[in-house]
Amino acid sequence: MRVSENTVDELDEFFEERLDEITELINDARDRLGDAFGEEVARVSADEVREEFDDFLADEDAALNAAALYRLGVELEVRNDYAGFIVDEIVGRNLASVVAGDEPERTLAEATFHYIDVHADEVLDGTTAGEDDVLAGLAAGVQTRLPGWDWQEDGF
Repeated sequence: MRVSENTVDELDEFFEERLDEITELINDARDRLGDAFGEEVARVSADEVREEFDDFLADEDAALNAAALYRLGVELEVRNDYAGFIVDEIVGRNLASVVAGDEPERTLAEATFHYIDVHADEVLDGTTAGEDDVLAGLAAGVQTRLPGWDWQEDGF
């Protein structure tokens, strides 16, 4: 597999094509996590999600790593999904952490990935085993970067 600037462009196109679904995954996670933690978390628009992903893509090294994970994930399909479960989870979790950035956001994004992934089938339709984890990973990573949580303003 070759990974280059072209692969980053593919990731960017994929993100744009699936922007509405990614935004829906983010807002669903914000609603559910806000309820779970007793916090009011503002919903975000597709424009805000797109802008945050553009900011992420400006870090060329991180974007290249995310593009490699994206390529692995979208090309992964295992019959009945179980045998490939570990691989697609690793891809999605790592994609979320790469997009989120440094600690503690990396770890938060990984945890959020699992939360989004569990509920993704309620939002996504007709995706492969790897593709839904790529979408969940992108959503978790971007969601973690977006403002709106009290801990971001007040600190831990």
